[in-house]
Amino acid sequence: MATPEVRNDTAQQQYSLVEDGEVIGFAAYELDDEEIRFTHTEVDPEHRGGGHASILVQAALDDVRANSSRTVVPLCSYVKAWIERHPDYQELTAR
Repeated sequence: MATPEVRNDTAQQQYSLVEDGEVIGFAAYELDDEEIRFTHTEVDPEHRGGGHASILVQAALDDVRANSSRTVVPLCSYVKAWIERHPDYQELTAR
């Protein structure tokens, strides 16, 4: 099984989790000049439980950290809980 790839699909305003050419999950967001608001995270039911959502959220946050000065606003409960479990990402919500 291939390692999933995370892509920022800016036209759809979501980070897509792609495995074997198929989108198996996404983290939707809204943007303005100062914030990226993560509104919803979803992984296909047959791919749940394998850490896919965590891979997706970490890659999305790494991308925001590397390529943006926006503050992360975790409106999605999964993203909020993930950041709470990973203290090294909490600065993204306050920058």
